Amino acid sequence: MVLSHASPSHDETLSGTFASRYVREPLPRYRMPAKSIPREAAYQIINDELMLDGNPRLNLASFVTTWMEPECDKLIMGSINKNYVDMDEYPVTTELQNRCVNMIAHLFNAPIKEDETAVGVGTVGSSEAIMLAGLAFKRKWQNKRKEQGKPYDKPNIVTGANVQVCWEKFARYFEVELKEVKLSEGYYVMDPVKAVEMVDENTICVAAILGSTLTGEFEDVKLLNDLLTEKNKETGWNVPIHVDAASGGFIAPFLYPELEWDFRLPLVKSINVSGHKYGLVYAGVGWVIWRSKEDLPEELIFHINYLGTDQPTFTLNFSKGSSQIIAQYYQLIRLGLEGYKDIMENCKGNAAVLREGVAATGRFDILSKETGVPLVAFSLKDSSKFSVFDISENLRRFGWIVPAYTMPANAEHVAVLRVVIREDFSRSFSERLVGDIQKILHELDERATHAVTVVTATAAQSNDGVVAKKSVLEIEREVAAHWRNVVKKKKTGVC
Repeated sequence: MVLSHASPSHDETLSGTFASRYVREPLPRYRMPAKSIPREAAYQIINDELMLDGNPRLNLASFVTTWMEPECDKLIMGSINKNYVDMDEYPVTTELQNRCVNMIAHLFNAPIKEDETAVGVGTVGSSEAIMLAGLAFKRKWQNKRKEQGKPYDKPNIVTGANVQVCWEKFARYFEVELKEVKLSEGYYVMDPVKAVEMVDENTICVAAILGSTLTGEFEDVKLLNDLLTEKNKETGWNVPIHVDAASGGFIAPFLYPELEWDFRLPLVKSINVSGHKYGLVYAGVGWVIWRSKEDLPEELIFHINYLGTDQPTFTLNFSKGSSQIIAQYYQLIRLGLEGYKDIMENCKGNAAVLREGVAATGRFDILSKETGVPLVAFSLKDSSKFSVFDISENLRRFGWIVPAYTMPANAEHVAVLRVVIREDFSRSFSERLVGDIQKILHELDERATHAVTVVTATAAQSNDGVVAKKSVLEIEREVAAHWRNVVKKKKTGVC
C-alpha cells in the first residue's frame, strides 16, 4: 500500500485526448465529478493515463508473475465476480483451494498420513502468510509460558537483516521484538551460528529465508536446524523454525530436490510461499502450510455461520477474489512437476547467460550465487566516475526497470543492481539488456571524461582570477550522493 498524496500540479482537472470525442469538459482530479460521462470516455481517459506506466515485462525489479496463458486468463475473468469467502455458495472453489494446499504441502514434504489432509490456507501474498505463521508461533509460545507460570510479554523473533519488510511489519504490528543478525560484506544472508547465539527463552521462532531479496541466495536451513536442535537439548527450550520461501519455494523442489530445507527438517513447523512469484500466478496469491494441526492453535481459527454453514477462517482479511486461487490450481495441474522443472531450468539458464554477459564487460562484481533464485545482482568495481544509480536511471531510456539499492546494516556501503529472471524473460532479452548496459557504460565514461576536461579548464581560468564553478562531474556526484542517502534511509524490501 502507498499512502495517498496529491501529485504537484497547477491543473486540478483531468482531460482526455481522444476522449474529447465524448466529453468536452475536463474532470476534477481529486473529487468525484458532478455528472456522469460515457463509458467509452471513462475507458479512454484511464487507458491514456496508464500508457505512461512502465512495461510489466520489462520490470526486472519484480519477482511477481507478469504473463500467463490465455486459457488461464479466461478462467480468471470468468471467476472475477466470485467472493472466495462465500465457501458455501462456491464449494468447488473452496475444494480447489484445498487441493492446492495439499499439493503444495506434499511438494514441501509435509508428514501427511494417508487418512489426513494438509493444514494450510491461501492468502493474498506472502506478507499475510507470514503474519498468520507469526501469530501461530506467538500464541503457542504464550500458551506454553502461561502453563509454566513464566512471563509472556516479551516475545522475539530471530532473523537475518536481509529479511523482507513484511517481517518488520509483523514485529511492529503484533509487538514482537525483531532480533536481526547483521550482514557483512561478501556474506549477505543470515549466519546460522550467529542466529542460534541470539536465541533465548523468549524466542518464538527463527525465520530462515529461502531466496534472499538482495541476492537470491538460499540460507542454510539444514545447518540452522542442526544447531538449534543442539541448543534446544542443552536448554530445554523448543524453539522452532519458520521458512520464508516466498521466492524459493517453487524453485528448490525442482532445481535442487536433494536440498533439505522443508518439512524433512524436524524443527521446521511452517512454510510460506508466494504463488504470484515462481508459483507463476498473477499478483494476489500466497500460501502458508503448517507441519501439523498441533502447530496451528485452534483458538486462532474463527467459525462463522452467517453465510449459510459453519465455516472456519484464519485470515487477516475477509472478502477476497477467487480468481488467483483458481489460477494457481490451473498452473499446478497444467504444468505438473515436469512443467515447473522445465520453466525453472530455463530461468536458471537465462540467468547464467545474463551473468556471463555482465561479467564479460569487466566492469562489475557479481554478488549473486549460481544456486538460488534465478537473478543476477552485481556492483560496480569502480564507482568513482558514476554509480549504479546512474546506470539504473539510464536503463529506463531503453524501457528497462532495473533497481539499484544499498545493502542493509553493516554492508550499507555496497550498492548493487539486481535483475530478476522470470519465465517471460528470454535469452534474447538477456543479450539485449547486456548490450544496453554496455552502451550506457560507454556514454557515462564519455560524460565523465568530458567533466574532467571541464574541471581542468575551470581550474586554469581560476588562476587568472575567475571564480571557478562546479564541474559537471562534481554536480553529478552530489546528485548521486543525495539519492544514495535517500535510499539508505529506506528499509530494504522487494516487490
